[in-house]
Amino acid sequence: MAFDLSEFGVTPAGQDAVRPFAVEGLDVRGRAITLGPVVDSILERHAYPEPVSRLLAEAIVLTSLLGTSLKFQGRFTLQTQTDGPVSMLVVDFSSPEAIRACATFDEELVAAVIEAGAATPERLLGRGHLAMTIDQGKHMQRYQGLVELDGISLEEVARRYFARSEQIPTEVRLAVGELYTRTQGGGPNHKWTAGGVMVQFLPEAPERMRQPDLDPGDAPAGADVHIIDEDDAWVEAKALVDTVKDVELTDPSVSVEELLFRLFHERGVRLFDPQPIADQCSCSREKVKGILTSFSAEEVDQMTVDDKIVVKCEFCSASYEFDEI
Repeated sequence: MAFDLSEFGVTPAGQDAVRPFAVEGLDVRGRAITLGPVVDSILERHAYPEPVSRLLAEAIVLTSLLGTSLKFQGRFTLQTQTDGPVSMLVVDFSSPEAIRACATFDEELVAAVIEAGAATPERLLGRGHLAMTIDQGKHMQRYQGLVELDGISLEEVARRYFARSEQIPTEVRLAVGELYTRTQGGGPNHKWTAGGVMVQFLPEAPERMRQPDLDPGDAPAGADVHIIDEDDAWVEAKALVDTVKDVELTDPSVSVEELLFRLFHERGVRLFDPQPIADQCSCSREKVKGILTSFSAEEVDQMTVDDKIVVKCEFCSASYEFDEI
């Protein structure tokens, strides 16, 4: 049965837009997104191996959910540094809507895990850390939070980050999909899609947010584990989010509004204005020129090939060409 948003006076956010929401009956707030052309253009531009593309797409979804929560003009950057086949992911969000992303990986190691059938996000990432950096501009101090990567998924990264840094119970679901259609000429047509939903427990009474101490905490060896029963509203909210299937997050025919209605219609869900996401790089010829002029004459000479210096942006693949002068 088709889902008619007009009955509720709601205009669909569509693809490539984050929809903030609140379920007041459960004291939770959250954000949901379906990515289409944005994630497809980024991944197709780079042409990474399929598992690397999927991992980067998950990072793009997570960054979109987190970056659009900024209440100021600034930048949110998610970056991993690990010993895995994918040694680095970088996703950079500049408010209000610009996002760019790239990955660094070892082709042989990635090929080996693919051949072994072990190309999971956890295996590709390996061990290291993930940094989330908030930059409010040159006149403000940057904030950075770190999460250890020890064979965990990006979903678990978000849960740990908010539990440890913000003390906010958080649940996250991320998914990546591929669409195969036929062109007018009968040839195959491939498109990437991705989506995600994040909910956080934010009751008015702060004592309802209490969580067990993080193991090992500050307790001496042998001490009893500090157990706190989870709030019933948060247990219900987590259980509902846990029912979300990957296809519901990646199918373009399922709007984020329909997904949220499926999850929370019994409790009532309040929707806020969507926030668009755009595939947009911040590089420019002037910025690259400014970087090059900071190098010494000797360094410039080392970069010069056939009387030219060519700089390629790792995010958008744009090339900028200069002569020595």
